[in-house]
Amino acid sequence: MEALKHFIDSVSSPVTIFTLATVLFVLFVSFPRISTSKPVSLLLLALFLAFFGLGLTDEHFRGIVTTPDNVPIVGLIVVFGYFTWYAMRKAVINDMRMEKGEPTVEQTETNEKVLVFPYLIFIEFVVALAYGAGLVLWSIFLKAPLEEPANPMVSPNPSKAPWYFLGLQEMLVYFDPWIAGVLLPTFIIIGLCAIPYIDRDTSGSGFYSFKNRRWVITTYLFGFWILWILLIVMGTFLRGPNWNFFGPFEVWDVHKVVPLLNVNLSELIWIKWLGIGLPKMWFVRELPGILIVLGFLFITPVILAKTVLKSAFKKLDPIRFGILVLLALMMLSLPIKMYLRWGFNLKYIVAIPEFFFNI
Repeated sequence: MEALKHFIDSVSSPVTIFTLATVLFVLFVSFPRISTSKPVSLLLLALFLAFFGLGLTDEHFRGIVTTPDNVPIVGLIVVFGYFTWYAMRKAVINDMRMEKGEPTVEQTETNEKVLVFPYLIFIEFVVALAYGAGLVLWSIFLKAPLEEPANPMVSPNPSKAPWYFLGLQEMLVYFDPWIAGVLLPTFIIIGLCAIPYIDRDTSGSGFYSFKNRRWVITTYLFGFWILWILLIVMGTFLRGPNWNFFGPFEVWDVHKVVPLLNVNLSELIWIKWLGIGLPKMWFVRELPGILIVLGFLFITPVILAKTVLKSAFKKLDPIRFGILVLLALMMLSLPIKMYLRWGFNLKYIVAIPEFFFNI
C-alpha cells in the first residue's frame, strides 16, 4: 500500500492530473454509449471507491478530506459526477431511440396537465423538509469550521479563498489579477447569458439528447468540469503551503522549495533566442507577444470560419459567430496558459509593467 501511495505521489503533478482528466473527459464525450454503459460505469465507480478507500487509510489524506471545509467538495464531486452520468445516459437512450425511428422517452410520457397546487407545491414542500432535516443532522455531526480571531501579524499558510473562489485563486497562478479576477469571470457570466441568443436551434429542446447538441454540450461540460470543478479540486486537496503542489498522499511540508524560473515571452525571444538585450521601448519589446495575442483573438476566428467551423458560420450570422468563437478562445486561453507555465515556465506573453498591463 505504501509503495502504491508513493508511486501515485511521484507521478502526481499539475500536468499529469490535468492531462489525465482531459483525456478521460474526451473519452467520455467521444464514446458516450460505452462510457455510460453498465460495465464501464461500475468499473469507474469501483476505481473511484478504491482510490478513496485507499486514501482513507492514509492519515494525511484522511485529515484533508474530512476537514469541515472540504467535506462539501467531496460531496460536490460525487453529486455532480452522478448527475452528469445520469443526464448523458438518458441522452444516449433517446439518441438510440431516435435512430430506430422511435419517439423519445419524454414523448412517450403522459402530457396530462396538472395544477401547480397542490401537486408541485406538495413535492417542493416535502423536499424542503428533507433538506432542512439534512442540514440539522449536518450541523450536529460536522463542526462548523470556525477558527481563532484573525491576527494581522500571522497569515495562515496556505491562505485559501472559500471553495467557490478556489478556481479563481488557481487562475491567479497563470494570469495577472485583472484577468483572473475580473476579465475571465466576466466572460463566464456573459457567455452563460449569451447561450440562448447564440444557439436558437430548438430541434433538440424538450428532451435529453447528446447527438443534436454534441459540440455545445461538450464545450459546456469541458468548461464546467475541467476548467472549474477540476481547479477547485486541485486548489482544495493538492495545493498546500506556499501554494505548492503536493501529491494526494504527500505530507504538506511548509519548508518544501520548488525551484522556478518564470520568464516572459519577450525575455525568451530577445535574450535567449536572439541573444541580444531587451529593447528599451516597451512597444518594440512586447511586439511579438502583442502580435500573437491579436492573431489568436482576431485571425483564428477567420480561419475557423473557413475550415473547421464552416457549417457553424453558415448557420449563425457573423456577429453571433464572432461572439461564440471569442468566448471559446477566451476559455481555451486558460489551458493554453497553464501548459505554457508548466512546460516552459512562461509567466506572461505580454508584460508591460509601465502600464500595469500583463497577459
